Amino acid sequence: MVKSIKGQFILSMFVAIAFIYNTSNFTDFIKEDAFYLPYVMFYVAMIASVFNAGICTQKYVEFRKNAKGKN
Repeated sequence: MVKSIKGQFILSMFVAIAFIYNTSNFTDFIKEDAFYLPYVMFYVAMIASVFNAGICTQKYVEFRKNAKGKN
């Protein structure tokens, strides 16, 4: 597990970008009148990953703002 805020930020951004790339390039939601639950689950995981990246970005920005205020 990554303990630093900067490491968590970088890792969450990488995972979010990878999910967006995977979902946009390899997911077809409609395939010959069939509904594929795994594709929809990948899409939901992508949304959750981007949300998590946003939360980590907010924590990182607040951490940097507090670190600059102490100096």
